[in-house]
Amino acid sequence: MKAAVFREYNKDPTKVVKIEDIDIPKIKSNEVLIKVESAAYNYNDLWAIWGDPVKTPLPHISGSDVAGTVVEMGEEVTKFKVGDRVVSHSNLSCRVCELCTAGKEYDCKDRLVWGFQTGPLWGGFAQYTHLPEVNVAKLPDNVSFDDAAAMSMVGMTAWHMLIGRAKIIPGQTVLIMGGTSGVGMVGIQIAKLYNCNVIATAGNQQKMDKCVELGADHVVNHREADWYKKVREITRKEGVDVIFEHIGKSVFPQEVSLLKMGGTLVATGATTGYDSTIDLRYLFFKGTNLLGSTQGTKAELDQVMYWTSKGRLKPVIHTSLPFSNMVEGHVMMAGAEQIGKIITSPQKL
Repeated sequence: MKAAVFREYNKDPTKVVKIEDIDIPKIKSNEVLIKVESAAYNYNDLWAIWGDPVKTPLPHISGSDVAGTVVEMGEEVTKFKVGDRVVSHSNLSCRVCELCTAGKEYDCKDRLVWGFQTGPLWGGFAQYTHLPEVNVAKLPDNVSFDDAAAMSMVGMTAWHMLIGRAKIIPGQTVLIMGGTSGVGMVGIQIAKLYNCNVIATAGNQQKMDKCVELGADHVVNHREADWYKKVREITRKEGVDVIFEHIGKSVFPQEVSLLKMGGTLVATGATTGYDSTIDLRYLFFKGTNLLGSTQGTKAELDQVMYWTSKGRLKPVIHTSLPFSNMVEGHVMMAGAEQIGKIITSPQKL
């Protein structure tokens, strides 16, 4: 089969990611073999290629989001059959520890992100891949492979942030930082699904317009020095109930200052840096909740696919690349100028 493989780390993906012929994987008794019809890019693909901040196993196949068809099953598999349309759940966990059995597999100490931390040669950018049965979800008939791949990780992550962790309720004011990022675009839609008042941020007018198109009630430019003052004005100085955060150092102190009494900030990343500061008075005087969030449960992935099938959540796809030129997607993602997900189909060379 064809697969996108790199055998060394490099800051320039074009120098190391190559389409190679490798063996179709042999599955374990609890796994399914998937013919990959669509695979989506995530920023962790770049981290893997760079070898920073985590040294991933080499040789490596990246790709954590795939959708396709089951073509083979291990003898212990009971919930799937050949021909089933499926999507990946990339949170690999032990499934037997206290946290896993409490429904918190995203906190398992043995957790790995499939296609990022796994290997050698175990990820989604290949014509065939394999996953444990518990890490595969059935795909509604009216959700395309492309939409499923584009929505799976960002949708599940955003759902877990807002529903699983922050527990938003109708009528709240929710601030979605980076509204045209992968998670941000779904975050806007989830908050509107729950009838919240949504303020989004973006870095230029085109991206701000996209936030409005996705349902945001208000948008501000987070590249402007006084962005947080504009948010405060929009809320008539009352502040916001929930902040959806993944930008990090450059905005974190201002975000915390925007929360109402008892407000919640839920964070899943820090793309501008980790070593931030906050005024601790906002924390204890206002009863602020600071929550971390990573990925989500398979049940949350199922919820995302359900609402996608109903047309209430819609993935935004920027481009679909032929597999022979799939490394161009890594270059585009590093530039961060696209609006929407980048996908590729390993079956289309």
